[in-house]
Amino acid sequence: MTQPILSARDVVKTFGSGHTRVRAVDGVSLDLAAGELVTITGPSGSGKTTLVSILGALLQPDLGSVKIAGQEIATLGETALSMLRARTIGFVFQSFNLLEALSARDNVLFPAHLAPGGARAAGARADALLDRLGLSARAHAMPGTLSGGEKQRTAIARALINEPKLIIADEPTGNLDSHSGQEVMMVLHDVARDQDCAVLIVTHDQRIEEVADRVLWLEDGTLRDRKAEPRKLARDPVCNMLVDGGLSTIFAEHDGRRYHFCSERCRERFVADPQSYAAGGALATAAERSPT
Repeated sequence: MTQPILSARDVVKTFGSGHTRVRAVDGVSLDLAAGELVTITGPSGSGKTTLVSILGALLQPDLGSVKIAGQEIATLGETALSMLRARTIGFVFQSFNLLEALSARDNVLFPAHLAPGGARAAGARADALLDRLGLSARAHAMPGTLSGGEKQRTAIARALINEPKLIIADEPTGNLDSHSGQEVMMVLHDVARDQDCAVLIVTHDQRIEEVADRVLWLEDGTLRDRKAEPRKLARDPVCNMLVDGGLSTIFAEHDGRRYHFCSERCRERFVADPQSYAAGGALATAAERSPT
């Protein structure tokens, strides 16, 4: 059997102590293979950021094992971890995180300074990536002149410049319009297949879920495979976010209906003034009939 690009076993991460103690990640196990695109979604505060920080070697777990390209991250010092992140993992962020003083091409080349041969050796690869992502004509443009979709495609090219085995994308379509989001979604889909790497995406964008090999739901620090379970998608009547009504534990009853929420904060707002939210146009998709 081919060794997975990412392998996590019984990962635990706890914050706080005493009555404030929170188990943000609670015994998570996960394998990602080359060519696979997997999404993680879940309500606010479910532990998504903590989990992907651990899986991306940015944060050490309290318990459990995380191996990236066969390397156990707990055994690596800070220098070795930095090199692992630079050469083996590509990060794509919702806010793009481009350097405003550098052109699109120079932004793409920036991580190559940490790779063998440096930026000079990566020039042809950067040009090929920009061409593949439809950015050749914008290679020398500054970030301030790029559209949202162009910025995110530049960020994807930057994540790919060192030919990583693992791509981690945090809400990559969150700041994009529908058309740009669709473009970015298909780029990430193709990257997993064509680059033979594993792609892990934290997202609430259902368009990505449709092309994902697995859709994982994280709640209370634990993962479930949502494609393997019945889906009851509902819409939070307060913030309009989609949540899985079949798995959500945050809900309220009003006028014979059950409403699901992404967070306790939204539930509290609804409970304080249910009439304001129950009258909204999203009610038809947000509400699920309570069991009789």
